[in-house]
Amino acid sequence: MSQIRVKDAAIYLGVSDDTVRRWIDNEVLSSSHDDSGRTVVDGLELAHLARRNAVLPADPSEIGRSARNRFVGLVTEIVSDTVMSQVEMQCGPHRVVSLMSTEAVKELGLEPGSVAIAVVKATTVIVETPVGKVGP
Repeated sequence: MSQIRVKDAAIYLGVSDDTVRRWIDNEVLSSSHDDSGRTVVDGLELAHLARRNAVLPADPSEIGRSARNRFVGLVTEIVSDTVMSQVEMQCGPHRVVSLMSTEAVKELGLEPGSVAIAVVKATTVIVETPVGKVGP
């Protein structure tokens, strides 16, 4: 069972330490103490809470697609040359960068401040863990 300190849980959820402590006090999250006496929460329980509380902007395209990883956000920067462009988006707390043709940028009408949807469909997704956090 993965145990996560309150301060880390707050970082992962994008809330304050006090909010996590209030959730513990209000029995939204259960807690225990680690070997050092620090308050910790169960990682699986935290993951379930994160999923329940995820607030994602609605996908305005109303298009059905097989890709499950869609990030609605704002275009923050575009760097273009004659052939290729780098499009940077801010999708909630996530920065998403895409390389595409400059022709596609023009066809889509992308510009800083416009709303766009980053669709990610990849056969390779690399998952990493922090040092010292491997294993049960």
